[in-house]
Amino acid sequence: MLKKGNWEERQFASGIDTMSRIGHKIIIIPEGVEAKFLGNKLTVSGKRGTVEREIPSEITLELTDREIRVASKGTTRKIEALWGLYRSLIANMMTGVVTGFKKELELSGIGFKAKNDGSDLILSLGFSHPVKFSMKAGVTFEVSGDNKLIISGSDKELVGQVAAKIRELKKPEPYKGKGIKY
Repeated sequence: MLKKGNWEERQFASGIDTMSRIGHKIIIIPEGVEAKFLGNKLTVSGKRGTVEREIPSEITLELTDREIRVASKGTTRKIEALWGLYRSLIANMMTGVVTGFKKELELSGIGFKAKNDGSDLILSLGFSHPVKFSMKAGVTFEVSGDNKLIISGSDKELVGQVAAKIRELKKPEPYKGKGIKY
């Protein structure tokens, strides 16, 4: 662990005047990925799709041919937190358009099933009626067997949100574990 004096000496010697360790990392743009920054919107396109994100005015982006540098316009605590956050979000955008993200859900319980019906997902969860879940743009459902559900897409935030909404339909109960599990 660094002592306070050592950090101050390193900070002064390197010319760094802020504390964000994540924000300083350079984001490498992979082959086959195109990034555009117009106004305050960053658009990243790749083989798995296109992802867009609005960048707040406190954050600046410097785009070169194969890398993105994220910087902050101030040194307040909020701006430094946004700096590291948006650097991670942009890195996730790069990963999403190249390899994508997926969440796996398991339906456990007697009679619990999932099946694809065109653009809808039909879930039998022990209710008196089947539950219909509509597909969101940018997310795909894959059902393997009767009780495995794979949600995939290029936007990490959207994939996680859809998985959480499906899990919320029937959370696992604590005694027998019946419900939808990650």
